[in-house]
Amino acid sequence: MSGSIIIAEISVGGIIAFLFGILVVIALIKTARVVPQKTAFLIETLGKYKKTLSAGFHILIPFIDKVAYKHTLKEQAIDVPPQQCITKDNISVEVDGVLYLRVIDAVKASYGIDNYHFASIQLAQTTMRSVIGKLELDKTFEVREEINQTIVDAVDNASDPWGVKVTRYEVKNIIPPQSIKDAMEKQMRAEREKRAMIAESEGQRQAKINRAEGVKQESISLSEGEKMKRINEAAGRASEIKLVAKATSEGLKMISTAINEPGGADAVNLRIAEQYIGEFGRLAKTNNTMIIPSDLADISGFIKTASEVVKNQSISPKNPANQKTQKDRNAKSSAAQQQ
Repeated sequence: MSGSIIIAEISVGGIIAFLFGILVVIALIKTARVVPQKTAFLIETLGKYKKTLSAGFHILIPFIDKVAYKHTLKEQAIDVPPQQCITKDNISVEVDGVLYLRVIDAVKASYGIDNYHFASIQLAQTTMRSVIGKLELDKTFEVREEINQTIVDAVDNASDPWGVKVTRYEVKNIIPPQSIKDAMEKQMRAEREKRAMIAESEGQRQAKINRAEGVKQESISLSEGEKMKRINEAAGRASEIKLVAKATSEGLKMISTAINEPGGADAVNLRIAEQYIGEFGRLAKTNNTMIIPSDLADISGFIKTASEVVKNQSISPKNPANQKTQKDRNAKSSAAQQQ
C-alpha cells in the first residue's frame, strides 16, 4: 500500500511539473517578440493601445500585453479589379489598374479604418468611373497619364486620415466592346489607306514637279545655247561685213588712185570692155526670152558712158589733187566755149 501511494504521489508531481514547464514555455512565447525590418507591431495592454514596436527584439508582459496589429511599411501593389465604365459618348468599357501605396502611420492604419486595402480599391474604382464618364472613347486612350494622376490625387487625399500614402496609379487595360473594336479597326485601316494614298499622290506630284523642272531647265539651257549661237553668228557676220567693207573700201581707193595715174583711164576702159563683151556673150547661152535695149551692141558708146561715171566717182571734193584736176578741166572747157 505505501509503495502504491508513493508512486501515485510521484506521478502527480511529474504531471504538475510538466504542466508548469508548458506554462513557462507559453509565457516565454507570449513574452518575447522579434519584429522584422520594415514592419510595425501595435501592442495593446488589456485592450488599450500601448505602443508600436519597431524592428528588433522585444519583451512583453505575459497575459497582459498582446500584439493587436501587424503592418508592413513597404510599398504595396494592390490590384484593382476590372469594372464597367460608361464614357461620355455612351460606350461601355472595361477598365482595371494597379494601385501603389504604403503605410506611413501604423496607428492610423489600425484604428482609423477597418480595412484600408478595401477602402483604397473602392475609392480608386469610383474615381475611375467618374473620370471615364467625362471623356470620349478616343480620348481615354490618349490621356492615361491624366487619368492616373486624377485617381492618385483623389485616393491620396481621402486616405490621409488612414495613415496611408498613395504613390501612384496605373491603368492596365481599357477594353471596349467587340463591335467598337471592329469599328476602330476599320477606321484605323481607312486612316492608313488614306495616308498611303496621300503619300503616293505627294510622290507623284513631286515627281511631276521634278520632271517639269527638268524640262524647264533643259529649255532654258537650250535657249541660252541658241542665244549664244546666234550672238556668235551675228558677231561673225558683223565681223565679215566689216572686213568685206574694209576690203572693198581699200580696193575702191586703190582703183581711184590707179585711175588718176597716167594710163589709168585706158586700163579702166579696157577692163570695162572685157567685162561687157563677156557678159554679152553669156546671153546667147541661156534659153530665157529677154528684152534688151536697141543700142546694147554699141560698145563704144557704152564704154564712154561707163568711163564718164568712173571719172565722176573718182573725183572726191576732199582730195586736193582731184579738186585741182577738176578746176583745170573746167577752165579748159570755159576757154573752148569762149573760142
